[in-house]
Amino acid sequence: MGKRVISAFIMLIIFIPLLVIGGNIFTMFISLLGVLGLYELLKLKKNNKDIPTVMKLFAYVIVILLNFNNIDIIDFHYVMDYRLISMIIFIFLLPIIFINDNNTYNITDAMYLISSTLFIGYSFNLITITRNYDLLYIVYLLLISTITDTFALITGKLIGKHSLCPSISPGKTIEGLIGGLFMGVFVASSFYHIFIDNTFSLPNIVFITFILSIIGQLGDLVFSMIKRYYKQKDFSNIIPGHGGILDRVDSLIFIVLAFIFVIDII
Repeated sequence: MGKRVISAFIMLIIFIPLLVIGGNIFTMFISLLGVLGLYELLKLKKNNKDIPTVMKLFAYVIVILLNFNNIDIIDFHYVMDYRLISMIIFIFLLPIIFINDNNTYNITDAMYLISSTLFIGYSFNLITITRNYDLLYIVYLLLISTITDTFALITGKLIGKHSLCPSISPGKTIEGLIGGLFMGVFVASSFYHIFIDNTFSLPNIVFITFILSIIGQLGDLVFSMIKRYYKQKDFSNIIPGHGGILDRVDSLIFIVLAFIFVIDII
């Protein structure tokens, strides 16, 4: 537990100033996290079959490019650049023909790279875009993720008796889900009402925050299922006591992905 607390403290010391500063330095920091997240996914794949190094290098470069996409938008109308998607498809699928060796590089490898780079690239890009659009919005989303996860853990340890999804994540409980949900919604909704927009209907923001908190916990389970499929406890050991980058941002990724559906409402 001590190692976990120390790591969390160091992460906050690094992350909070960068979050406040924003701009290019924050974008580069999120790009680094995206690259590390992709590394963790590729490391999982390596347990079954490794992918050629050159193809992995292409994947890292693409994740960085995706994270810099649309970062200077004035309003939050997300536009996907289909040229980037076409480039990704060409880069990862065409080499199958030229390599012509299924043991070295095959369609399964290509589809894994395409899905991983799109998922990581656009997810972390949305984190960057949300911060650049409005600092308070990204703080709101971080509060949903952090408070929900923290109090789900605390409530589960104190009074958790009924497993939520024992086949996916044995440690998660229904009591933890409810405790995390209640506190996450309360804190994040209060923050939104006080600091962002006190004219927006409070019941509506509570409802939206409730949905985002639920989706965040579902995202946590999705990532837990990925780890279970590959028989891994954590995505990596980059962060002592916490695991990997994806172990820390799993719920935030899904919350940010869901946020684009409600940004026009709030």
